[in-house]
Amino acid sequence: MMRANLGCGNQICPGWINIDITRTGPSVVAHDLSTGIPLPNESCEVVYHSHVLEHLKRPDAQFFMRECFRVLKPGGILRVAVPDLEQVCRQYLLTLDQVLGKKVHAAYDYEWIMLELFDQMVRPQSGGSMHAYLQENPLPNEAFVYERIGEVGREMVSSLRASVGQVGHSSGNLSLGIPVFLRKMWWRMGVKLTQKLVFWASGRRFIEAYRLGRFRMGGEVHQWMYDRYSLAQLMKSVGLKDPRQETALTSRILGWTDVPLDILPDRTVRKPDSLFMEALRPK
Repeated sequence: MMRANLGCGNQICPGWINIDITRTGPSVVAHDLSTGIPLPNESCEVVYHSHVLEHLKRPDAQFFMRECFRVLKPGGILRVAVPDLEQVCRQYLLTLDQVLGKKVHAAYDYEWIMLELFDQMVRPQSGGSMHAYLQENPLPNEAFVYERIGEVGREMVSSLRASVGQVGHSSGNLSLGIPVFLRKMWWRMGVKLTQKLVFWASGRRFIEAYRLGRFRMGGEVHQWMYDRYSLAQLMKSVGLKDPRQETALTSRILGWTDVPLDILPDRTVRKPDSLFMEALRPK
């Protein structure tokens, strides 16, 4: 039986079927997952995806989860990681209390948690205000930021600092750990030609509206957020049973602690802002 890693990006898991829209490695299957999962019915004992679901509109998320159900064998496990809405909201309330209580440096933490909550949903261009914040050198609250977003944050900051002063560097090109298949979808549709046609027909005001709409549909922004209740409800709505919250290190998947997806070689959590949940396809 197969194990599938969907929207893998660069997180390629040896021995698994790794799928993304482009081949990010020799073992990666290139496929646009928005059209479905290219695997037979009931062919997988495990299906996994991380920080993919929140980039899909709710009807598309429902379709994607139904596809996960379809390819799972009876008794198979779906494991999902998404940004944890409950966790970030609780952190926001804590940080709000701290900044109102005039705790030293709390204002920086408050600014970051507001970005974490809203910027990825409302930004009008790639990277948004989060990109500008992470460009600060030194970061005023580096430890807090890394505690929130883990290795992804370190990689982004390192990349930004390395690119300072490089010719042709684009300050708006921040991937934020988004799976490749979500980032690439629109660029395969001839958007530059369409943009010129819209500009010719409608003028500058409408081309800006088109640019914003194209960006909003391009896969970077968060279309929805989940907590342990809403994700469990989504799982049950597609036929899965026994949804259960896990940690990065716990799972009903056999041998999970040796799988290099949610944890790093030093046993730290790759994306500590995550909600991890699993559910089963009924036997």
